[in-house]
Amino acid sequence: MKLQAKKLGQILLARGVVSDGDLEKALAEQQQTKGFLGQILLRRGVIKKRDLAEALQDQLGVPSVELSDVAIPAEVAAYLPENMVRSYRAVPFEVDGGVMNVAMADPLNLTAIESMRLVTGMDVRTFFAPEEDVLLTTNKLFDGRVAAYKAIEDTSAMGDDSEEPITVTELERMVEDAPVVRLVDSIVQGAVTGSASDIHVEPREHGVRVRYRVDGILYDMMQIPKRLQSAVISRIKIMAGMNIAERRLPQDGRISVGVNGGDYDLRVSTLLTVFGEKVVMRILDKSSVLLQLEDLGFLKEQQRLVESLISRPYGMLLATGPTGSGKTTALYTALNRVNSEDRNIVTVEDPVEYQLVGINQSQVNTAANITFARGLRAILRQDPDVIMVGEIRDLETAEIAVQAALTGHLVFSSLHTNDAASALPRLLDMGVEPFLIASSVIGVIGQRLVRVVCRDCKTSYKPAPELLDDLGIPDDQRSDDMMFSQGEGCPTCANRSYRGRTGVFEVLRMTDGIKRLVMAGQSAIEIRDAAVADGMVLMRQAGLDKVLDGTTTPEELIRVIHVEED
Repeated sequence: MKLQAKKLGQILLARGVVSDGDLEKALAEQQQTKGFLGQILLRRGVIKKRDLAEALQDQLGVPSVELSDVAIPAEVAAYLPENMVRSYRAVPFEVDGGVMNVAMADPLNLTAIESMRLVTGMDVRTFFAPEEDVLLTTNKLFDGRVAAYKAIEDTSAMGDDSEEPITVTELERMVEDAPVVRLVDSIVQGAVTGSASDIHVEPREHGVRVRYRVDGILYDMMQIPKRLQSAVISRIKIMAGMNIAERRLPQDGRISVGVNGGDYDLRVSTLLTVFGEKVVMRILDKSSVLLQLEDLGFLKEQQRLVESLISRPYGMLLATGPTGSGKTTALYTALNRVNSEDRNIVTVEDPVEYQLVGINQSQVNTAANITFARGLRAILRQDPDVIMVGEIRDLETAEIAVQAALTGHLVFSSLHTNDAASALPRLLDMGVEPFLIASSVIGVIGQRLVRVVCRDCKTSYKPAPELLDDLGIPDDQRSDDMMFSQGEGCPTCANRSYRGRTGVFEVLRMTDGIKRLVMAGQSAIEIRDAAVADGMVLMRQAGLDKVLDGTTTPEELIRVIHVEED
């Protein structure tokens, strides 16, 4: 497989559709994820579907198929079980005599081909189709909501709409019924295949609403009858190792599941509301955490600055932004970049979201009185070279982190502030001495996540002057050939016009001038202005660059960053 992937890369190089640098990055990701090289290049936007199809035709004589143009009969789709279709990314679309034609995202997967031959008793003829097309077709054939509503139909004899409380014994019986199990499984399955980051199960007065958060936005997905509320929520709680008899106090738990051949952790939280317990499940894809700085969305000059900061032998680098702005991913990426055999890297997190190879990760445990501060003290006795503190929440943690940075350790951490400049006054407000901040902090990264325009339905348009005014683009930066991008909506993006997100950053470097401002207790505005004078690109400008190059839309930029005139 490795030799074949290398040949594919050579073919694409010879065709001039990839550069040596792009191929090298994709091969590095392939070595880490064990994925198909062609799919990695597609996902990175380096090549187009046609490029890969033509290269595979040259390499192996594997033809391609456009699944959107094929009507797949139900009896053909039924030849393979859903778990095999999803696991192998392989969709049967036609049977010709004793031969089954199968569209595969990885037509080089001989194990999958042999398994399909054994299951069906037919010869298998493979065709290439991009992974996103295979998944889209699979979701149509085995739609999660269809499975959920079928499971709901099968529960018609269970429970009723009365207000009588259900006993724990009755709940234990209900949650093991096959329809309830299928219903919860289909909710999780639909969220993972739909690239959701969170699942919200919300009791209402006359039913239960299920919503998915996709690319930062919540979407209504389905309604569950009120009679199934207790059974569904209790099923989730049992899977997460929670106490189903406790319905008043908030609980936290974790579920590990395998979906579509991938491993996922669900971080589960319950909260009692007026109409019952609300459940939120955060989906953590063990294979999706970005571990290359190039993938995060930094501008070139910002990336160079971050690389220089994390190559320092000691000092503290902070990541700032609201919840859900990608701080953890940025910190993990920095850790991965500095990870080497000659360094002892230790973290204290709340909780550990992703497990990183070669890094010693520990977790806050309030029940055992292991706080960030206590965990950090213990880390300092572990002979660390690099330390990551998930978040600085109080003066005690801040002071220990600062002392660690001053005594020869490289420290990464995060703060909840709106921008990079506000992090320094925030430390002052916590009670950290100004001279300690000036001496320990080497830089601050401020960030947000913006949605990316869907590549499959992307179109260009000429912006109106009023829109340019709203974005604060000065006249001398406007031109007649200036074009913006937007999505029209298509099956690939579920008609949302966006697919995926990227980061928008500002990187503050602690200069002598900014140190003097911190020592004088100056405001975030004065620190920001000084950083801009030193060359810092504000998030607003970084976002505008992504609008101008067609990565995102002006509406998305305004939604996330609230572009304003100074």
